[in-house]
Amino acid sequence: MFKTISNSITEELIEKKSKFIANIFYVETQEEAEAKIKEMKKKYFDAKHNCFAYSIYSENGIINRFSDDGEPSGTAGSPMLNILNSKKLCNIVVIVTRYFGGILLGTGGLVRAYTGVLQCALDKIEEIEKDLGLEIKIEIRYQDLEKLKYYLKKNNLEITKIEYKENVHVFIEITKKVFENLKNNVNNFNFKILNIEVIKNKLVNIS
Repeated sequence: MFKTISNSITEELIEKKSKFIANIFYVETQEEAEAKIKEMKKKYFDAKHNCFAYSIYSENGIINRFSDDGEPSGTAGSPMLNILNSKKLCNIVVIVTRYFGGILLGTGGLVRAYTGVLQCALDKIEEIEKDLGLEIKIEIRYQDLEKLKYYLKKNNLEITKIEYKENVHVFIEITKKVFENLKNNVNNFNFKILNIEVIKNKLVNIS
């Protein structure tokens, strides 16, 4: 289980005529993070620096990466990553763009500016909890649909899609722990599950 953000945000800070623009995004993979960095570098192609930091939660551990993008070492990417880690935020990428204003800030001033604009942005985000999970398909008879819906609602499991075929196919997102409990109790419900199929691994919200 980990904390992340539910909304993207942009925040600006002016420090001695230099403009710092923080863009923060939720991402699910390292590839998505790198794509957002590339997108922001293209958007702010005329900027002096596009520094970044990201933290990605995976089954193999947390992936952290940062870049000072030409700023003095340790003045941008690393301090921003430290903030993300101190807040225990994962699956998040922050890109801070700097338009140089002609006045040198010094190493301390740079650290304060980059972390300051990031902190201002983080103050406005909404934190949510996610965990490694699955998208699954449950096949049931039509007469059992309302009973299944009641069970899912009672256990805070959200239906993402329903397909009405020969039987009803109900798609839900579920944590791996809850999925194992569902399988172990499949014969104890007041409705009959004809089949359960794992569609794919997926990060899911924790209520």
